[in-house]
This record gives sequence, structure tokens and C-alpha cells, in this order.
Amino acid sequence: MMRSQQVQLGVDVFFEQDLSSLNGKRIGLLTNQTGVNAELVSTIRLVHDHPDLHLVALFAPEHGLLTNAREGEKFTDAVHCSTGLPVFSLYGKSKKPTDAMMDAVDIVIFDMQDIGARYYTYMYTMAYMMQACARKGKRMIVLDRPNPIGGEAVEGNFIEEGFTSFVGLYPIPNRHGMTIGELATYFNEVFGIHCQLDVIHMKGWNRNLYFHETGLPWVPPSPNTTTVQMMLLYPGTCLLEGTNLSEGRGTTQPFEVIGAPFIDGEKLQDRVNSLGIETIRARATAFTPTYQKYAGEHCEGIQLHVTEPRRIQPLHTFVTVLAEIIDMYPKQVDFLTYGSLKHPMFDLLAGNAELRHGLLRGSLGDYQAKCQSDTAVFMDKREKYLCYR
Repeated sequence: MMRSQQVQLGVDVFFEQDLSSLNGKRIGLLTNQTGVNAELVSTIRLVHDHPDLHLVALFAPEHGLLTNAREGEKFTDAVHCSTGLPVFSLYGKSKKPTDAMMDAVDIVIFDMQDIGARYYTYMYTMAYMMQACARKGKRMIVLDRPNPIGGEAVEGNFIEEGFTSFVGLYPIPNRHGMTIGELATYFNEVFGIHCQLDVIHMKGWNRNLYFHETGLPWVPPSPNTTTVQMMLLYPGTCLLEGTNLSEGRGTTQPFEVIGAPFIDGEKLQDRVNSLGIETIRARATAFTPTYQKYAGEHCEGIQLHVTEPRRIQPLHTFVTVLAEIIDMYPKQVDFLTYGSLKHPMFDLLAGNAELRHGLLRGSLGDYQAKCQSDTAVFMDKREKYLCYR
């Protein structure tokens, strides 16, 4: 399959280089089904079949090598069916590579698609691998890929001390506007990982490009990652995971729909549209999730339709919508707690308790001011790590 595209992926740039310097090195590959070149040939096959490269192990993040495991579903080490190579699970007993895993390799190559939001765990699996490489004196090579919702817009607040987790390991905004390769360099230097890091940059990617404008084929990086519209909303709607409202998991429109059995969809639609948010329209809808919250139950709610993708502020938009839902259903909306977690899940996603408290008291001024301040700090700090202009 031949394609005409304006963007050349890091993986394709990598295989255009002279790779003889890697001859004899034991290579581990941290990837999943998004690790493909522009012709949809898997990075596993490309590395395994290359005469100068010696692939000895695979590493799999959340959702597994085939990205078919559900969110939070742990899996064990396995054997890759076509190559016979060991597949080390980084979402099983430990999310961090062990010394035994690292002793099997000399170099680790990372090739996975991120979606541009702080909650997405692949960047933290990458960071844990970078930490392991630094600890064991190994080299790490990151093959860069586009941020599918662009590299210009940034929005959100930092993770506060005490609120770090696997959905928010480092203090970066909810929508960070960086590529996975830029994040690798940022993590390495700003947060003091200091591993031997090489980033293979793309060619032809500009910060204002969304993924559907790159000419590249899209491979969903997880079961509930669908369209650009979903990813544009996700920096806001992912916060639903910390509430008893359905975020649409178990439907065909995850993170685009909001609902629950106690919601009147028509009333919510009219309430949200009356706010006059120029970048979205709400449409009353009904759905029955096949799993997760309210599995098998009839839910009503709204679907958020993005009308101005270049202007939307997904976090601010969603927080505004959630405040309306809480005002309409103050006794029904709840924030979820789990016995093993120190904080409510919503707070871990938000990176603080201030947002939840503000929603409950009906005053978001302090939180919004924090978002503006943190975003300004981050925009200034990230500037030296941006590789595409």
C-alpha cells in the first residue's frame, strides 16, 4: 500500500539511517499495535527482520501488545506468537521494568502513539522505562509520533504534591501539546531522569496539525480511543472516570457522551446549550453500556459535538458542563472512592482536591485561576524542548 503523506514518522526516519552501530546489541522494544510505519508494517517486524538489529525482547504497556485489554486489566508475561520472543508485561505485577527484564537487553526502543492528555498512561510507562535505563546504564531510543490533537493548545493545571499516580505522574497540564518524543526529553531533563536518550524526530510535522491532517493511517492506541473529536474532548471528559456518571465506556462513543439512569437527556441538552459555549453543542441521547458503569442499564444524557476544533478548551468546557449537572442533580452525582486509594479517583485525575471542592461549593474561580497560572508556567518551561516549529 503506497500512500502520499506530508509527515514522516520517527520509525520511518529511523530505518532510513545507517543502523550498523547497533549491530550485536540486544534490543528490547516497548510498543503495541500503534507501533507501525506509514505502510502499516509493525515496528516489531521491522526490527526483527532487519539484518543489523538483534531483537531479543518485547515490552507491553497497559492494554497489552495488541491493545485489546480493557482499562485497568492486568496481564502476565507471555511469548510473542510469530517471533517466539518473550513479552514482558509492564501492566501486571509491576508497572516498572525489573532488573531481570533490563539485564536481558542493551538498548530499548520505544514506539507508541500518545493522545495528548496527561491521564494517558503510555507516557508514564515510557518514563518508568527511562528510569530503568538510567539505573542500569542502558540506552533508550524514542521514535517520535504526532500529538493527534496538535502541539499548540495547552490547558490545565499541574499535579500537586501528594496527588501523583499512574494517571498523573508528573506536573504537566491536562492537555500538554507535546509529542511523545518531546515529552521524553522534557521528562529526562526537567524531572532528573538523566538516561542516555535519543529521540528520532519526525519530518514534516507542524504543531498546528491534527492527526487526520498528516496523511498517515490512524491506529487506535486503546479500546476506547476513537476519533479526533473524542481525543479533543478527552482532556476534560476523562474526569468523568472519577464520578458515578458514565463516560460512555461500553458504547461506541466513549468520552463523547455523558449520562446516567437518573439524567433527563432533553433537560440536560437544553441546559448545556443555554450556556452559549461556542465550541460545542449538546445533543440529547440515550445509551446502554455493555460493561463498566451501569452495564445493561438504560442511561440518558448528552453527546458533546465539537463545532470549533481549533478553539475548544476541553477542560474548561467539561468542567462548566459538569458544574451544571451537579447543580441539576446535587443528590445523585457522586465522586468515587476506592479503598486502596488515598484520594478520590477524581482528585487523582484532576491533580488536586480544589476542583472537586469548587464544584461542590459552586465556585470555580480559584481553580480556573490556578489553571491559567500553571499553563503559563508550563508554556514557558516547555519552550526549549519543542522540536517542531
